[in-house]
Amino acid sequence: MRTALLALTEELKRLKAAGVKTVPVDDASLRALHAVVNAQKEAAAQLPAPAAVQPESAPAHVEPTPAPSPVPAPRPPAAAPEPESNLPSAPIFTLPEGDKAVRWAALREHVLGDTVCQGRVRRGKQVVFGVGSLDASLMFIGEAPGAEEEVQGEPFVGPAGQLLTKMIAGMGLKREDVYIANIMNWRPDLPTPAGGEQYGNRPPTPAEMAYCLPYLQAQIEVVKPSLLIALGKTAAEGLLGPGAFRTLGEIRGKWREFRGTPLMVTYHPSYILRNATNRSKRMIWEDLLKVMERVGLPISDKQRGYFLS
Repeated sequence: MRTALLALTEELKRLKAAGVKTVPVDDASLRALHAVVNAQKEAAAQLPAPAAVQPESAPAHVEPTPAPSPVPAPRPPAAAPEPESNLPSAPIFTLPEGDKAVRWAALREHVLGDTVCQGRVRRGKQVVFGVGSLDASLMFIGEAPGAEEEVQGEPFVGPAGQLLTKMIAGMGLKREDVYIANIMNWRPDLPTPAGGEQYGNRPPTPAEMAYCLPYLQAQIEVVKPSLLIALGKTAAEGLLGPGAFRTLGEIRGKWREFRGTPLMVTYHPSYILRNATNRSKRMIWEDLLKVMERVGLPISDKQRGYFLS
């Protein structure tokens, strides 16, 4: 439970930093929260009542009753280990010789067979690996897989992914023209009842991102894109390092670099799903216009005017 609450706190901090003021909560999540509160109330009701306190002095004809020994407070249950506590060091591997297709296929097989990645996906779910053109000029990088992604084994296939596809189309490209990857290869877990489905997501820890980062670096090495686009605070932290910035607003729309490749940081598509205003859409679109200019994509007057009114 401690891990879940910490993850929830970090996610709310991330949303606040992105300018989000309200967060929708579905009925299932509310029921789960009520269950936790009720369980805590029941546990408190079962604790022994405090012993009566004896008076400091007793009448002369009565022997003072020794004060009862204080009842020790019950120890709280040991906190669940943090997700990264049993993670090994980042993997070291060598890409094989060959063309892009050969190297990518070997890398994909290696990642999907990684025992650490496999050990962190739930029964019936999948490790997630990047998809798209191996000759892409643009590589979009997200944070971690969600519920839909771990089912299909492909990044950005849920509502945020559908919006990303529309954003790519607005740039005059198709989804298959670009490459799409994630910082993480598995969905960061949250405590759930045995056999139950996980509700909600949490941002990956620095250790989780550090373990998966070599696999992202290898995909970049294979594809050799002209530009990287980091979608959201977590993806930016994974590439630039923890503590590289305080809020996403500080660095979005500004050029950075990752291992020699130009990097543009912008908001995650889910930001628009939560704030579907022309202002929020325009902020992301302005960042994408800079990307289009940098790689020499044609920009029409219509595209330059998107979301201005």
